[in-house]
Amino acid sequence: MTPLFSALLSPTGSSSNLSASKAIMGTLMLSTTVMMSGCDQPPTYDYIKGETMGTSYHITFQNPKGVNQDEIQQAIDKRLQQINLSMSTYMQDSTISKFNRLGAGESITVDADFIKVLNDSKQVYQQSGGAFDPTVMPLINLWGFGTVMTAERLQNPPSASEIATAKALLDFKGIKLTEDKLSKDKPNVALDFSSVAKGYGVDVIAEVLHKDYKINNYMVEIGGEVSTSGVNQNAQPWQIAIDAPIIDSTVSERYTLAAIRQPLLSNKLHLATSGNYRNSVVFDGRRYSHTIDPTTGQPIAGGAPSVSVVADSVSLADAWATALTAMTYEKALATAKQHNLAVLFVIPKDGKIHDEVPSLEEIKKNKADPLAS
Repeated sequence: MTPLFSALLSPTGSSSNLSASKAIMGTLMLSTTVMMSGCDQPPTYDYIKGETMGTSYHITFQNPKGVNQDEIQQAIDKRLQQINLSMSTYMQDSTISKFNRLGAGESITVDADFIKVLNDSKQVYQQSGGAFDPTVMPLINLWGFGTVMTAERLQNPPSASEIATAKALLDFKGIKLTEDKLSKDKPNVALDFSSVAKGYGVDVIAEVLHKDYKINNYMVEIGGEVSTSGVNQNAQPWQIAIDAPIIDSTVSERYTLAAIRQPLLSNKLHLATSGNYRNSVVFDGRRYSHTIDPTTGQPIAGGAPSVSVVADSVSLADAWATALTAMTYEKALATAKQHNLAVLFVIPKDGKIHDEVPSLEEIKKNKADPLAS
């Protein structure tokens, strides 16, 4: 099976979405990097990396004169730690963990980071018709898809009553924010921002670079979510590669399908990619992803293997990428058109979304180019 692009490029909508759409359209084929002439002195770019949110971050930036790189990284790590203390469900003393233990009607004071992520989540929750729901964890746990999904669970799925019981714990509408006080209408309802927090972390790092250190040329990445600004080391707009959806691909063994170039109008890019192909199984002739549709309580079959979204922030792009992978491809495409989103869907060449996506072993065995037409 050969993947290809099916890209939604909105001709209307906000100027940022239009610019993003043009950026996607302009780079469906990889463009050649233009090198600086030998007489120009290239600017100094630094690279730092670290660990956060169960993954890693990578930052490339033009180093301002007189600023210590270690100082910048310490400032970044401090802000990321603040976000973890606010929204990490793995930390028992985080704000979100404390909220999740509250009873109905009880409240807790939340910080500005929490409020921003909550409001972004509400926006995508409402516009996606509930496909993005930060209270979905009871369904994920019921299906056993928290880490690795198996065909055995699909052979012995939860009963309708079990699904109904789990769905009763989904109540994002019942989570109320009054100024900085957060409460819930029902007991045992819990928030999980893991599908948006990495994107927000990218936004926060970009803010530290720009506001605190006056850095205008940078690329920030956390777990595949990306923000860029200005130009790269070659004085060209940044370009972010999109990988082909190959099941067991890795950073060292992968195929680049295309690149999305930073829009010239805004001079910034906020990009998130979500893919179901790395954690999915085939059962009864259909490929099921680990993503649960909160509206049905069922795993998604017939979704696009890879979805990339460009939005006004990486937080929103992250949430929308998750929402669109929690739908069938047809529904996701219609939703993206309805809301004038700049989205790049990667689907099999024959359009049969449930068909097998290739593995690296199959490609090597057959000596096939997965990107050939």
